[in-house]
Amino acid sequence: MNFPLPDDITATVQRALAEDLGSGDLTAALIPADRHARGHVLSREPAVLCGSAWFEEVFRQLDDCIRIQWLAQDGEPVRCDQMLCRLQGPARTLLSGERTALNFLQTLSGTATMVRRYAEAVQDTRAVILDTRKTLPGLRSAQKYAVRCGGASNHRMGLFDGILIKENHIMAAGNITAAVTTARRQGNKVPVEVEVENLDQLREALTAGADILLLDNFNPDTLREAVRITAGRAKLEASGGIDMAQLRIVAETGVNYISVGALTKHVCAIDLSMRFEFEGQTVT
Repeated sequence: MNFPLPDDITATVQRALAEDLGSGDLTAALIPADRHARGHVLSREPAVLCGSAWFEEVFRQLDDCIRIQWLAQDGEPVRCDQMLCRLQGPARTLLSGERTALNFLQTLSGTATMVRRYAEAVQDTRAVILDTRKTLPGLRSAQKYAVRCGGASNHRMGLFDGILIKENHIMAAGNITAAVTTARRQGNKVPVEVEVENLDQLREALTAGADILLLDNFNPDTLREAVRITAGRAKLEASGGIDMAQLRIVAETGVNYISVGALTKHVCAIDLSMRFEFEGQTVT
């Protein structure tokens, strides 16, 4: 599977390594500098693999002599106890990079794995699962990449590539119509989305010309009525604490999108293990 990578991987990894290594790895310095090792990474639970580029970048920045052979690709399901990759190179470098590399791989695989469950739950409906801006600080582009690997789609990356007029914006602008009108006057070539809390607001946003309506905490009956009233004049996005128990019901109302903050906010890292071999010993 081939998913476009974000362009900030190098900088993200640099920050992570600086956080962990600081002025140097005092424990790895106990290992003879000329000792080499082989290693491999195992998944301790079923998952969707994600984060190989970040994993590789960790070792590239530490020592480009490290060699990595992947046995699975981002976006692929992996089983419990499956070997994900093999590594070889200087033992000091492998030990120094182990935790940072695994942190990226286990966190992004955790995101992709959760996303896959949500995406599969709405198969055969028109609904598309979207992420939100509720991401781990400093890892937004990485987590949004993981969302794509998991089979869902990205909402806006940040405040710069989409307009989402929410409750506080509406209050500050005066009303929905005023906010949408001002957004149009700015001339930005991005969709204008409005969060609405009831059907009256939905009608006002439609009349004002919003491209997308974010239906906040609508129950299934009200979602179906929103679909009927809108009649294709705008895209509809359901949002507001939608969990797996509600997901299929919401998808079957006919909305276009379901946004779920939990995809990137409630991250449960995948249990991974890296094991090294040198001089006949195994070190974990």
